[in-house]
Amino acid sequence: MGANIVSPSLLSAYLAVVCLVCTLKEGYALGRTPTVESHTVQVSSLLPSSICTSATKALDKKSSLQVVHKHGPCSQLYQDKANIPTHAQILLQDEARVKSIRSKLAKDLGRSTNLDQTDATSLPAKDGSVVGAGNYVVTVGLGTPKKDLTLIFDTGSDITWTQCQPCARSCYKQQDPIFNPSLSSTYSNISCTSPTCSSLTSATGNTPGCASTACVYGIQYGDQSFSVGIFAKDKLTLTPTDVFDDFLFGCGQNNQGLFGRAAGLIGLGRDKLSLTSQTAAKYNKFFSYCLPSSSSSIGFLSFGNGGVSKSVEFTTFSTISQSSSFYGINIIGISVGGQKLPISASVFTAGGAIIDSGTVITRLPPTAYSALRSEFRKLMSQYPMAQPVSILDTCYDFSNFSSVNVPVINFTFSGSIEVQLDASGVLYVNSISQVCLAFAGNSNDTDLGIFGNTQQKTLQVVYDGAGGKLGFATGGCT
Repeated sequence: MGANIVSPSLLSAYLAVVCLVCTLKEGYALGRTPTVESHTVQVSSLLPSSICTSATKALDKKSSLQVVHKHGPCSQLYQDKANIPTHAQILLQDEARVKSIRSKLAKDLGRSTNLDQTDATSLPAKDGSVVGAGNYVVTVGLGTPKKDLTLIFDTGSDITWTQCQPCARSCYKQQDPIFNPSLSSTYSNISCTSPTCSSLTSATGNTPGCASTACVYGIQYGDQSFSVGIFAKDKLTLTPTDVFDDFLFGCGQNNQGLFGRAAGLIGLGRDKLSLTSQTAAKYNKFFSYCLPSSSSSIGFLSFGNGGVSKSVEFTTFSTISQSSSFYGINIIGISVGGQKLPISASVFTAGGAIIDSGTVITRLPPTAYSALRSEFRKLMSQYPMAQPVSILDTCYDFSNFSSVNVPVINFTFSGSIEVQLDASGVLYVNSISQVCLAFAGNSNDTDLGIFGNTQQKTLQVVYDGAGGKLGFATGGCT
């Protein structure tokens, strides 16, 4: 047979491919790997300062409140350092919250029990609405003349409440003076025969009670904290130009729990009694926030669509069919170090997911978490591992390093919206010798996933309730 004749151009292309293969083989032989996208983190920056270090430009907007971590130096609650929980305690409370969210979403939600009909001080049923308190606080005004109150804000709760004099049964210690309704000229009780009183069932998971003629609310959280009292209305002052008459809230007469000396809670959920719904005529259920990178810096909570970043990208809310309170999201993929993980989208849809301002650690289906952990550990193999911390099983000892390279983690949401997490959203720092991957796996792929507040740090997170969509923009706090 005659020799095959190869054209010079084909031969040139073939040799180029061979050379490329040689180069790649040589690179792998020398220990080189394809470029990994990473954050370079100064180890000294991992521990928060004991001084409040930054302000936020977002507060130039008229409908914005400062957001601070309730246990950080930017919070007036920080003065009581004796009551600051350990990281192990925070993560234990986080587990309780996650379980309580699943409980609220469970199909057997209809088991709530009537509150005691004789007074305003009965503990609500243990299997009622249980969500739990968040980590971030804002200060608002209540009453006429207004009294400033520092309240936890929580997208996973609906009813807003504060402790009230005379604390008929019990009040825990709070930093602000306890609100006294008798000193407010605009305060009034809600009647227990009104339709407004009946609407508490969906907002709290407990059937309201009656004390004399006053409506009695009761809500219990995942860590067994609770508030019971009179359902009432009064003037709410968010900012000097954003004032709402007849705002419905709980005036707590029996309150116990781990609220970190905050005066109560603002509910930003989707129920008609949430602050979001009660202010819809002005803001159209539109709000955004940025959680600061550390407990020693400041973020914001803004109402209305002013000041939203031009770079924000939106994904649609998913339908969490069992409950109208939560904000459902569709996670469709995760990448680590610039490489998409081989996770089927069906893994994320099996249990669905929500975004929650009060859950600390993002919970993933075990199949997804296993892939994330495996790739993260592979890319962090140059650092010595440390003992786990509670639910966090991938921890490192950085005590002999001045800086570390941490793989970039991106989440992809429906609509192909890709969101890069800040370095502060990847790591949870117990100590410099115990810095952990800030994710945890659920027990089953069918368990509800939760996109938690550690992963939301420094993002501007935009809730368009009327438009049914959620937006993200990086660099949100500045």
